[in-house]
Amino acid sequence: MNRPLQIGLLLFPDVTQLDLTGPWEVFARTPGVECHLVWKDLQPVRSDRGLSILPTTTFDACPPLDVICVPGGPGQIALMSDDSTLNYLRQQAAQAQWITSVCTGSLVLGAAGLLKGYRATSHWSSIDQLALLGAEPVSQRVVRDRNRISGAGVTSGIDFALTLVAEIAGDAVAKTVQLQMEYDPEPPFTSGSPQTAPPQEVEQARAEMADFLATRREATERAARRLQAD
Repeated sequence: MNRPLQIGLLLFPDVTQLDLTGPWEVFARTPGVECHLVWKDLQPVRSDRGLSILPTTTFDACPPLDVICVPGGPGQIALMSDDSTLNYLRQQAAQAQWITSVCTGSLVLGAAGLLKGYRATSHWSSIDQLALLGAEPVSQRVVRDRNRISGAGVTSGIDFALTLVAEIAGDAVAKTVQLQMEYDPEPPFTSGSPQTAPPQEVEQARAEMADFLATRREATERAARRLQAD
């Protein structure tokens, strides 16, 4: 390829910043890549934990992308019925080489009709909702199905991005980026997933998120009905 590979990450209000910035850190270290933070305008965008991030381009000005990546976060709920965002994703996906997501960003791809018949993953608390949008939920940290790659919750965005870099630039480049980042996790606890956390901790987490998860499910069900009507 004679031009830089164009990678666009969707930036939106109430995004989970690590969903976005983890992959960005990997992609931005990859030779021959140009990264974009894409939103409707160029005003600062506030993440779900209060960090403000500046978009680098808009839907209208964004070049055709080779890779489109949708992160997750509470703001994902509003995006599932946001026609301008869904139409932008469909437009870019029509010519992109890779269509990707992190965490509940996969639900946004699903709402755009881009995961029908594909295997995908999402945050453990909401992965079952993918089935409502025509996808096959898979409880793995990174899931690849043809040109769709999805990462599970939040921190898995780094794993997802390294997996994609290996695909587009080779294992050696991906290993170099991993080493540069000193990505060698040794978490202090084994409570990072429902498979390893004590059952009572999982149930407590579900209870604390219950109201929010109900709101997310309602949004997913509305998106599913829209897909069926189209």
